[in-house]
This record gives sequence, structure tokens and C-alpha cells, in this order.
Amino acid sequence: MRSRDSKKVIYAAIIANLAIAGIKYVAATFTKSSAMMAEAVHSTVDTGNELLLLVGMQRSIRPADKLHPYGHGKALYFYSLLVAVYIFSLGGGLAVYRGISRMQHPSLPENVGWNYAVLAMAAVFEFYSWRVSYRELLRRKDPDESLFVEIVGSKDPTVFTVFLEDSAGLIGTVLAFLGIFLGGTFHNLYLDPLASILIGILLAAVALLLGRETGALLIGERTNRSRIRRIRKIIKEEPAVERIGEVLTMQLGPHQTLLTATIKFRRPLSLQQLESTIDLVEKRIREQDPTMERIFIEPDSLADER
Repeated sequence: MRSRDSKKVIYAAIIANLAIAGIKYVAATFTKSSAMMAEAVHSTVDTGNELLLLVGMQRSIRPADKLHPYGHGKALYFYSLLVAVYIFSLGGGLAVYRGISRMQHPSLPENVGWNYAVLAMAAVFEFYSWRVSYRELLRRKDPDESLFVEIVGSKDPTVFTVFLEDSAGLIGTVLAFLGIFLGGTFHNLYLDPLASILIGILLAAVALLLGRETGALLIGERTNRSRIRRIRKIIKEEPAVERIGEVLTMQLGPHQTLLTATIKFRRPLSLQQLESTIDLVEKRIREQDPTMERIFIEPDSLADER
């Protein structure tokens, strides 16, 4: 279900960004606006990024094999990291370069009516995609969490990547409008290319945030604290458990988690009783959290007896 919802968000973003990129390129050609061209490049890069996310999702659902015994879930994190790199280098880099180049030979945009019409249409498409991702983020977050906590704590980068891209797109649309409008109002040749540079800086900031989050997931981030608390509660409710030691987790993919737990069991327990108790604990954990695909429980009491 989560995978279908993630794909819905990505498909909505692809449709919106394709439409936005097309009309922005037309407007940039007619008006010769640096800010509009930066926005067109931005939308093109976003479309490519969503396609990369789809490739990552497809590769991450491949079954485990001998070379990858824990599955391919982290493939999505790798492709999400590529998205961050492309936003930084292509989106941010080209926008800043375009702005600096136009500052050396500044001129006021022509046919500004095209710009305003296109920016209005782009804002509508961008808001549609943003709203889809925003509603999905709200649906996934815990009631006591803020939206930012959900973004930095999410283990599925597809939704928050699209959300951040669309947020940057909406802000970039406002910056492009201000650069064109204020430049024409005050006859300032530098405000339009300045808007292009600011759009590039905005994209670079978004890329750094995405790179930080997806990079942490790629190298082995733990699961959410709320899930760890829930697991501890499940283990503690077992009568044969005396004390819980370390509970370590690692995210293997958006819906795959590795769990290792050290548990001290009450005495006396036969080997058969210990095995059945461990099986029961694992079963209860999986019933309440199906993403816990790999569970390893180390009985601490055996070490004490030795």
C-alpha cells in the first residue's frame, strides 16, 4: 500500500513538471528572461529526478539473493542520493551560472506578459503536485510529530523528495516573478539575473538537505524512535523476560528493517522453553510491525549461566 501511494506522488509530480517545463521553455525563449530559463531547467531536472526515483523503487523490490541476502531495499536510497546530486549540480549549478552570465550582459526581459501567464500556470501545476505529496506526508506522520520531523525521520525518501522539490518549485516561482516584476518596475537590469542566482542557491540548499537524509539512510540509519519504543514494549510484555538490553535496528529499505535485541530471560528456563519464548516474541513483533523482516534475539541469560 505504501509503495502504491509513493508511486502516486511521483506520477503526479512527473505530469506536473513536464507541463511546467514545456511552458517555461516557451516563455523563456520569447522573453529572454534568465529567471524563467532557470525555472525551466529546474522543472526539467525535477522530471528527471522523479524518473530516477521510479527506477530506484523498481530495483529496490527485487528479491534477496546470495549476493544480497538482506534484499535490495537500499537501492532506492542510492537513487535518491543521485537525485540530490543532480539537483545540486544541474538544477542549482546551471541556474547560478545562467544568472551570473546574464549579469555580465544584462537586459530587461521582453514580453513580460508571457512570463506572468506562464508563472501563474506553473504555480497551479506545482501546487497540485505539492498538495499530493503534502497530504501523503501528513497521512504518514504521527500525531505528535511536526512535518519537519517526519521529513528527517522518514525512511521512504520518495515522498519527502517530491515534497521538497515542489516546495522549492513554488518558492522559485515567486522569486522568478519578483525578479521580473521588480526589474521592470524599477528598470533594474540586474534583478532578473539575481532571481536566477537565488533560485540556484535555493536548489542547492534543498539538495544538501536531501543528500544529508538519504546519505544517512544509505550507510545504515536506525528506524524511528517510536517504533523502537513499541518493540521494547512488546518484548517487555512477555512474562519470561526479566530485562531488555540493547535494541539495535538498521533500515534495509523503506519497508524493511533489521532488528537485533539482547534479552535476559527469567530463570529457570529449559532450552525448549527459551526457543518457544523467542519464537513467540518474534511473532508478536512481526504482527504489530510487518516491516521487521530480519529479527535476531540474543538470550543474555545463557551467557550468565556459562
